[in-house]
Amino acid sequence: MKLTIIETGLPPEAIRGDYPGGYPVMFERLFSKADPELEFETIALEAGEALPDPEKLDAILITGSAYGVYDDVPWMRMLKEWIGFAAENKVPMLGICFGHQVIADALGGDVRKSDKGWGLGRHTYQLEKQPHWMGATPPDRFSVGVSHQDQVLTPPPDARVLGGNAFAPHAALIYARGPILSFQGHPEFTDSFLEDLYNVRRGTRFSEEEVDEAISSFRVKDDNDLMADWMVSFLKAARKGTL
Repeated sequence: MKLTIIETGLPPEAIRGDYPGGYPVMFERLFSKADPELEFETIALEAGEALPDPEKLDAILITGSAYGVYDDVPWMRMLKEWIGFAAENKVPMLGICFGHQVIADALGGDVRKSDKGWGLGRHTYQLEKQPHWMGATPPDRFSVGVSHQDQVLTPPPDARVLGGNAFAPHAALIYARGPILSFQGHPEFTDSFLEDLYNVRRGTRFSEEEVDEAISSFRVKDDNDLMADWMVSFLKAARKGTL
């Protein structure tokens, strides 16, 4: 199976050189641990590459981005229309952070800046559903690093909430149309990247106290590898028609 990664953003310029390959490489490392036989290709949408015909793809992942779904950039409307077409043609699709948000927006949800402000650090979400592709004994919660101000405030009509918490009630969604699975958090981000990401905005976008508190939250172990297992299992079940 080949996973086509739609790259919609880059790490901040100040730390970009420390993370060659950006978000696609982070995803490749994450998913390769879950399934070493997975293949990958990247479409650098933010850099101007054209979106492929979704009917020719095995599976899709849409990355995070500094953009919001409301931003007037040349590719935003095109991406939303493409998501709708991919969903109509039942192409298995994953979304992470901005990817989670833009899928929801494209399919009829309400995505905006939250009046709760920025979510930073390690967040823990309660699982509201535990589908069979999560394994025989899935946990009742999972923890992952986050960096977001926008949220899915109202999911699309055909989306079910898979997990959430008080800060982000719709942090994991699964769609009847699709098949589509998306998460607000960043399982592809290591703690070292999150720390660099927060520190580059220390004293500007985030206060000293906010950054220190976010970094201290890393004492809670992440479930990045578990989430990768879920996503790979979801894609395989979708490909087999056993969701």
